[in-house]
Formats: sequence, structure tokens, C-alpha cells
Amino acid sequence: MSTLDGTVAAPDTASAPALPLASRQDGTYPRPQMLRTAWADLDGTWSFRNDGDDTDWRTGFPDARDIVVPFPPESVASGIDEPGFHPVVWYSRAITRADLEAAGHGTVAPRLVLHFGAVDYRARVWIDGQFIGEHEGGHTPFSFDVTDALTSPEADPDAVHTLVVRAEDDPHDLTQPRGKQDWHEDPHAIWYRRTTGIWQTVWLEAVPTASIEYLRWTNVDHATVRLTVRIAGGRTGGERLRVVAWWDERDEHLATVEATLGDTSDEFDVVVPIARQTNGQAEDELHWTPDAPRLVDATVSLLPRTGATPIDSVASYFGLRTVGVDGGTFLLNGRSYDVRSVLNQGYWPDSHIAAPSREALRREVELIKELGFNAARNHQKIEDPRFLYWADRLGILVWGEAPGAYAFSPRAVQRLMREWMDAVERDASHPSIVTWVPANESWGVQHIATDPAQQAYARSLADVTRAIDPTRPVISNDGWEHTNSDIVTVHDYEGAGDALAKTYADDAARTALFAHFGPADRWVLVGGAQDLGQPVMLTEFGGVNYQPGAQREDGWGYTSASDGDDWVTRITALYDAIRASSFLAGSCYTQLTDTMQETNGLLNADRSPKVPIEQIRLAVTGR
Repeated sequence: MSTLDGTVAAPDTASAPALPLASRQDGTYPRPQMLRTAWADLDGTWSFRNDGDDTDWRTGFPDARDIVVPFPPESVASGIDEPGFHPVVWYSRAITRADLEAAGHGTVAPRLVLHFGAVDYRARVWIDGQFIGEHEGGHTPFSFDVTDALTSPEADPDAVHTLVVRAEDDPHDLTQPRGKQDWHEDPHAIWYRRTTGIWQTVWLEAVPTASIEYLRWTNVDHATVRLTVRIAGGRTGGERLRVVAWWDERDEHLATVEATLGDTSDEFDVVVPIARQTNGQAEDELHWTPDAPRLVDATVSLLPRTGATPIDSVASYFGLRTVGVDGGTFLLNGRSYDVRSVLNQGYWPDSHIAAPSREALRREVELIKELGFNAARNHQKIEDPRFLYWADRLGILVWGEAPGAYAFSPRAVQRLMREWMDAVERDASHPSIVTWVPANESWGVQHIATDPAQQAYARSLADVTRAIDPTRPVISNDGWEHTNSDIVTVHDYEGAGDALAKTYADDAARTALFAHFGPADRWVLVGGAQDLGQPVMLTEFGGVNYQPGAQREDGWGYTSASDGDDWVTRITALYDAIRASSFLAGSCYTQLTDTMQETNGLLNADRSPKVPIEQIRLAVTGR
């Protein structure tokens, strides 16, 4: 990768591409921080076969059933609704002239890229029987250049191509990062129905011969961002990169930077100074916070050696904000910030970990805010980027968390490490993400308290996360048995507010917490880790069971309420205990919604509140 010394130029509106405002999009485009104008949404009705014998169907299958992509076959929304085991499934869809034209092929750009948001767990792809490529990792995106496999509309207006996807998801393989997906046939304890195969958007996009493939925005300090750009395809040499940033809310130009790309790399760093931020008295005007989620719009253009017409342009956005820890406090933009979070499983009754609609992703963020929270811990799931867009735009902090595996072995280590690194790279530009959580409750490292190898793994996961992204705090093992966490987190489902208050009352209580087994009879620190004065957060608590409507016989919580008033009283007492603590820097209530047999949500599974939402907000915020 090359670092470019750009020259700051005056704004050149004539060269700005006609692109939508990335900060004001409608949440439809699957990659919200890298918008282009033309793309073909391939979601909808596909052909489907559930093939336990793994017959070769790479050229298509005439006796298939219909499935609605991107909903998993275990879900009602898919039209299949078969919640049992699906070790191997096949999908097929025709790609028509209309798809190619919608993608912009031939009119916008000559190359075609096929994108998959996420396929769980291993995918292989063919077009007209020609093998295109494969990918492993159930939560991360992948794409293929399929130009040679697809005939242009001009060459053959009537051509129809067959896209086939084979997805393999062994339900019994505990080395796969699987999060809350159960390996039993029926859900048990805290685990839910599985998600097999395609569960995020599939889409086709035309790009130029040389194109912008990847963007990453990094906050260097309060007045500077660094843009990392990766270029794909053939270049002739001497191309330039132009970055234009402006604050749409005030129609204020912030920066234009142009730099010439070197010829020996495909990845480049460009420093973008925001001059107005050097005035310290006014810098808060542009800072991103949950209360004021200000976003900076940008266009990134790849230009030829000479001339002003872009080879490729994308619309993007970023947020100016810094996060960190100091003196036992979580810092946002250099100031202490009380993190008031809720555990979000990102699971819906009829569609499982796939959102039932794009609007549902926005509504999830809105509900989190309406309930009085300023943060969400996305639990055991790498969420759809469009959820993160709404978190950026509407304003909540997000804890990015890896879906855990349940075995410890070289294969499990390699699989989780690779998928986690891809996830951090995908999401690092989102200002809403303020913390990385590569492991939770010793899942996959069950003997971390005594096993040096598992301790080394947890330390390495945290350290490689810092190596990829040194700008955010990292939690090595959320809940207990920390090795090298920047924030020490504790899970405590004590149901009585007065007892919880004693555990987290003051510095003496903090010392006792670190000196003995924690609330789950687990050490807080292991492997020689020390109390270095890190912030302490109670990142799972509550979980009070209350079912106001029809009762699930298998419904449960960590404690139970007799009615709505009792439920609110219990939650208020728990929050009063947290508010009374002299050292807790944040908290995370379990959980946002009822999820299958876990009936301990603040909302029902259909997202309706269990009591008037104002009562829940008062309990959470105390005001």
C-alpha cells in the first residue's frame, strides 16, 4: 500500500459526479458507504433444492421449489419454512437482459461484478455451468467479476443466463463461527433456529475497466481523516484520485484533495484535512455523536492522467469522531460518555437473522433510541451494513461482535480469525461502531482460565483487531476471563436491585470484583492480566421474563415478573443500582426483543412494546 502526498485544491464542482447523497440514502443500496448509480437487485424468487445427497445441480434443476431470497429456508418468509437440518442447499436464478441493463452494463461501464452480502456458510457459484468462484464465511461479503460469463445485451438481446449457488452449512460443525445458531435440531437454552445459505442481498453492478473496489475512512484526529482506497482492474498508469468532502446540512465545502496514484500498488492512503476543525472553539459543530449524528458527504473519483472526466466515481460518507478509554472512563470525542446499551440479537420471527425488510433495519435503530438507549451491542452477529448506516445516520453507538464458534482447534482458530478480519475491514468506516468484540463468554475457549493456548488465542484475536484498527477499544472476551481488554466487561444476572447495587457500589466493590470469582463463578481476569484501571461495564444484566400476551410454555428469563407493573419495577431497580455505582462506565440490558424461547425482551418478538414505551424509557434513563 502506498501513502500519497496529495495537494489540497479548491473545490471543482464541474468534476463532481452526479451521485446521490450517501448520507441521505433510503437504505436500499447494499453497500451504503460506496454508492453507484446503477445496480441490479437480484433478490426475490429463486429456484431451490434441499439436497442431502449433494447431487450436482450446477447447470440448474427443473424440479425445484421456489424460495424468496434473501430469507433462509428455515424461515417462514422464504416460502420453504423447513427448520430442520440443511447440510447442502442449491439456488438458481435466471439473469436476463433486464438485469444487465439495470446493472448498467454497456451504458455505464463494461465490467460486471456479482455481489453477495452473506451466504452461510460455504458458497460455490456457477453461471451457465461455468465455475465462477467460492467463499467461506457465513457473515461476510464476497464478489466475483462475471463479465466473461455474461453476454452483453448488445451482443445477444435475448440471452438468458443461469446463476447457480451451492451453499454448504454443516449444522454439527462446531468449528464454524455460528453465533446463536443452534446445532441441535430444535432450539434450546440461549440458541435459536439456524440460518442456511443466502441471507443478505445478491446484486449485480457494472463498473469500469479500472474501478474503485474498496473504501475505508479512518479518523486520525479531530481535524483529519485518512481514506484508504483499493483499485481493481486494468490501469494505464498515472491515474489520479480526487476526494471532495462537504457538509450537506450547511451546504459547506470542507475539503478537496487530489493525488496521483503510483503504479506499484493497488491500495493507497490519502490524507484528508478538514481545515474548519482546526478552530477548537467550533470543532464540536461537526463532531458525530448519538445526540447529533452529523455525517460528512464525500465523492471519491478515479481520474485519468489528464482530463476531468472521471473513470469511476462513488458516493460515500464518514463521521468525524474519536473514541477511547482513559481513567476508567469511556471517551467519545475526548469527553467521558456513559454508554447505555441494549443487547440486540438481530433476529425476527419470520425471517431469522435476515431482516424481514430494509425498512425493518431502520425501525430497529429507531426503537433502540425511543427506548432511551444510546448504544446497541449486536450480539453474535455481523449485522447487515444497512443497519449500520441507520445507526450512523440516526445516531447510536454500536459494539461490533464476532459470531462465535464452539470448538477450540487449529481449524476453528483459522476460520474465526479470517472471518473476523474480513468483518472489521468491511465495517471499520462506520462512525457508529465504537468497540470491537471478537469473543464472548469464552465461547470456543471454554478452558481459557487454565489453558495457555486458549489464552494466547484470545490475546491474539484482540491484538490482530488492534493491528487492523487501532482507533477503537477492543474487548478480548466479553463477560469474564479477560486477557488483554481495553474495557473490562461483566455479565451479571442478579435479579434484585439492592444486591446488584452492592456488587458495583464503589472502589472497594470494584477491588473485590477483580480479586475473586465474578458473578458467573468465573475469574474476571486470567492469564496474567492485570487491573490497569480500565473502564468497567456491566454488559449483560436484566433479562427479566414477562409475557403480556399468549404464553410460550418454553419461554424463560433469568428472573420473572408477575405482571407489567412488577416488570417495570424490577427493571427500574436494576437501573437505579447501575446509576448509583461510582465506577461503572456503561451497561447493556438483556435484551431488546423476545427471541424465540427467550421471553426476556423489552419488546415482544414482533417489536411491539410490552408496556407503554414511555414507562420503559423512564426505567432505562431515570428521567
